[in-house]
Amino acid sequence: MDHFTLKNGTMHAEDVPLSRIADEVGTPVYVYSRATLERHARVFMDALSGLERKHFAFAIKANPNLSVLRVLAKCGFGADVVSGGEIARALASGIAPADVVFSGVGKTREELQRALDDGIGQFNIELEDEGIAISELAVAMGKRAVAVLRVNPDVDAKTHAKISTGKKENKFGVPIDQAGAIYARLAGLPGLDMRGVALHIGSQVFDLDPLEAGYARIGAFVGELRAAGFAIDRVDLGGGLGVPYQRGQVPPEPAEYGQMVARVTKGWDVTLMFEPGRVIVGNAGVLLTKVIWVKPGVINPYVIVDAAMNDLARPALYDAWHDFEAVRPTGARMIANIAGPVCESTDTFAMARDIDAVKPGDLAVFRTAGAYGATMASTYNSRALVPEVMVDGDRYAVVADRVQPEALIAAERLPEWLLD
Repeated sequence: MDHFTLKNGTMHAEDVPLSRIADEVGTPVYVYSRATLERHARVFMDALSGLERKHFAFAIKANPNLSVLRVLAKCGFGADVVSGGEIARALASGIAPADVVFSGVGKTREELQRALDDGIGQFNIELEDEGIAISELAVAMGKRAVAVLRVNPDVDAKTHAKISTGKKENKFGVPIDQAGAIYARLAGLPGLDMRGVALHIGSQVFDLDPLEAGYARIGAFVGELRAAGFAIDRVDLGGGLGVPYQRGQVPPEPAEYGQMVARVTKGWDVTLMFEPGRVIVGNAGVLLTKVIWVKPGVINPYVIVDAAMNDLARPALYDAWHDFEAVRPTGARMIANIAGPVCESTDTFAMARDIDAVKPGDLAVFRTAGAYGATMASTYNSRALVPEVMVDGDRYAVVADRVQPEALIAAERLPEWLLD
């Protein structure tokens, strides 16, 4: 459920007509619903309420906007981060350092140093050399870094190949058949407080069976570690639950997921950690756009909108589907291609799509754009960086400005030897 609905023939975000935002902020623009964010956060947390010990860390990569993070922090979420920049965002939004989990396969020594300086709560170690580096830095500072080892369970998440992370050929984690020896060596390092294991097999997961298989392998591995004498008090189960990008898709409900987790992890006696991202923010946002032209085509017309692949990259990257709906639908339909103004053939959002009939000047939205939308935006073709808006009931605020090309040009410099 979301809070983007038709009222008196016009699509609203909660109680704010999207046409008002378009008039006052301009297009393209991302629009988030606070009520939807809070509802999704509550539903996810309620689904796991029966677990005795748990920790929720929102995957900031899905949507790093400070206002989004602030809403989720107020709901009780910590943060899963994958860069020094995301650590800075987490802390700036009011998330406590102890509630930050530092994941990611390419942490630099500078980022590790910053994380130790900030006192983040947990490092998810991706390779042995990283653990050695954390140990050296922690010892030099007179600190102990709490850490877990990310294990690759070699489980196919049955999702898009570009967002699969738990198969043996993926770059994440250490192979499960080598994990015991690596864990033992890391546990013997000074300054490193090894407390458990982590896994994450992929994103946009629609089938709980691969998750259950991965969790079962991790549970067995925890038993092996304990049998070897290691004290294990936490297991990070990652994220990955999918969302419906188009009508008819039925992803697992958080309640179903919660029941599976409770059954599979019974008796583990650990704090279970979760890193939801898309499932919290995906349907909490739309990309509001305006139709520039309806260009005749050889087979179908092209609806040219002012949003482009630099604003919403997922269709260009993954052939991802986003529902396209008119802000003021008339009931008429058309078969059309939807494309943006960027000079790339891949700047196409849909081909031969059955959509609301639109004409130049009409407003429309790309649905389910709250995750991996603005966070992936760029200024390709010297286009402005897309702004972001958050709605709260009958009010809204611009929570990220439109960065104009002039501001980008001002950040560049001509060297003296090019000024003649």
